[in-house]
Amino acid sequence: MRHRAFFLGLMAIAGVSTLRGQSAVDVKRPEERARERKSIERRETQKARSTDLEIRGATAFKEEELRSVLKEQIATIHDFGLTAARADDAAFFLELFYRKHGYAKVDVRYSIESGSRLVLDVTEGPEAILGTINFVGNNHVPAEKLFEYAVGPTRERYSRLQKELPFVASDTEEGADLVHRYYVGEGYLDSAVDAPQYHFSADNTRVDVTIPVHEGRQYFFGDLIFRGNPIYDAATLRGQMVDLLSQPYTDRRVDDISRRLQAYFKARGYYAVKVEATGELEASVAGHVPVMVVISPGPVYKFDDVNVSGLRRLRPSYVRNRFASLQGKNYSPDVLDEKFRELMRTGLFNVLQINPQPEAGNYLRLDIAAEEAKAKEFGLSVGYGSYTGGIFGVQWADRNLFGYGRPLFTSIEVSQRGYKGEILWDDPHFLESNVELKIRLSALTFDYDGYSKFEIGERTEFSYNITKQYQIGLFASQRHDEIVKADINHALIGDRKYFVSSLGLFHTLDLRDSPVVPSRGFVFNQTFEVAASGIGSEIEFFRTTARASYFIPFGKTLLELGARAGLVRPLKESTSDITAIPIDERFFNGGSTTVRSFGERDLGPHDRNNFPIGGEFYTIFNVEYTFPLYGELQGAVFVDAGNLLPDADNPNFSDMRYGIGAGLRYKLPIGPIRLDYGVNPSPREHEDFGAFHFSFGFAF
Repeated sequence: MRHRAFFLGLMAIAGVSTLRGQSAVDVKRPEERARERKSIERRETQKARSTDLEIRGATAFKEEELRSVLKEQIATIHDFGLTAARADDAAFFLELFYRKHGYAKVDVRYSIESGSRLVLDVTEGPEAILGTINFVGNNHVPAEKLFEYAVGPTRERYSRLQKELPFVASDTEEGADLVHRYYVGEGYLDSAVDAPQYHFSADNTRVDVTIPVHEGRQYFFGDLIFRGNPIYDAATLRGQMVDLLSQPYTDRRVDDISRRLQAYFKARGYYAVKVEATGELEASVAGHVPVMVVISPGPVYKFDDVNVSGLRRLRPSYVRNRFASLQGKNYSPDVLDEKFRELMRTGLFNVLQINPQPEAGNYLRLDIAAEEAKAKEFGLSVGYGSYTGGIFGVQWADRNLFGYGRPLFTSIEVSQRGYKGEILWDDPHFLESNVELKIRLSALTFDYDGYSKFEIGERTEFSYNITKQYQIGLFASQRHDEIVKADINHALIGDRKYFVSSLGLFHTLDLRDSPVVPSRGFVFNQTFEVAASGIGSEIEFFRTTARASYFIPFGKTLLELGARAGLVRPLKESTSDITAIPIDERFFNGGSTTVRSFGERDLGPHDRNNFPIGGEFYTIFNVEYTFPLYGELQGAVFVDAGNLLPDADNPNFSDMRYGIGAGLRYKLPIGPIRLDYGVNPSPREHEDFGAFHFSFGFAF
């Protein structure tokens, strides 16, 4: 079906893989840890409520909140008994809580009554507000810059909209340390920041702070002096660090010199390279520090054999074949990392460790230790779409059929408009090449407005990635289509029962940062398809489509631009009316992913009963701007335009229809849930003023 809707998947998994690093350990999932933590907190809270504790003198906070603050200490008393040491701990942590909220003069004392009753007497004192922070000695850095570091520890607990912050001495001391770290990070290696000085107001409700700063000299990088066996000329090596050397001198950046040069040499096959960079601070001239770089490159290593261990069901040859193309080539950690990511993306592994081992003759043997993920999975999904209505689906997959690492996916979907079953076989490495083969078998029934169809067919597709961003492919398709019921005038439907055999090609240029949830980049794809009697087709046509989308981020907002077009033409010119192409082979326009001021498929030619009958040429143009509202909820405004012409004799941009609207988006890792309303600025007879759309995924 051509329509997208929102799904909530309830996966009953016989094995779903999780991506882990090359040296991952088996740890509990975040949701499991969160459940355990909440369970412990609930038990501690219950103990805190039931323990014999009295808090006297507290007016700034409710007793329930203070008990919650002390729940760990109270739980210990509940489990192991009340002692003076444990009572003192409770008093200390309660006092610490008050100080964190600006009660600098708070005093909490404890007493034990009747042997098992703990009493905490609180003398709150006034709440102190942080006043002015004055910096002394900051000759080169503006106070506004240092202020953000000084109040950072306190600001973490409060909104930036809160103008007055409580005075917390420990936070201010931590902030002074952050100021010192900032200076060191900016090359002021001799800098010092003294302990903050506090000035309380007469009523102790306001505290001004003075932070003395001793800046010292700011240091920068001087000459890089290469020793050992640099292999490459000094200018080439310095070129790898132009941005680094333009920054102030710090020990961390000296370490970065070693790391960058080591990565540079390793990327060129020097597996055992050693680089040691040392700053000569005592030899600095006018604040510029020379750096001595000693390079021991060692020999160039080449990839050799692969040893695989840990596999149970997956055949070792699958892993070996993925690395076969590397054998005899120079070692490269980037290439090795790409192979690692490629294998983890298959979902076949929980853990994958790739350890290069030097061998005689400057070769590297790859020892690969793997832990397989459970390959089979079963899932249920429920959803709703504004056009399809309610949807229920069942899915089953085996990602490692017969141990060859090739996945098989099956699904059955039932909606208020029809049924669909599909089997997909995916061979990403056809005949152990870089060509991907997909074979898809499907059968469906669907009730469109005005007619119902039955279809059964097969599609075979070969694709090849010329680069990471550019893919080309060929496909062959055979299917039987039948219009089983029609309310549209039969003269406008065309052939009601036919067999289509077609061949086609496609290419895609994808420069987006993510194909699922893009936040920047560009994508363009185009398809060409021919159905002809020479390859067994009962109808003959030529069809082409093209699509371009561009995603431009502006801070936390996103501007999306899209354009699409399609043309279908009969190969025989015996007739020129719309029925030369059967209705289900025509294009339709309008809906949640096209011009959103129209209902699904509702833009374009209609019969006299107002059922859409499709056309041979269409265009769609979309502009959408999304912006954050709260958490994962986003708002959107959009403008759509498009047309649908009944025949393609003269494809043009006439009779354009428009949509202006707004919507909501809820971000999910697999794409947004969308609710849109588009307004038709110039509705014609029998057209609605606008349309609501509830769907899933990006609009274009």
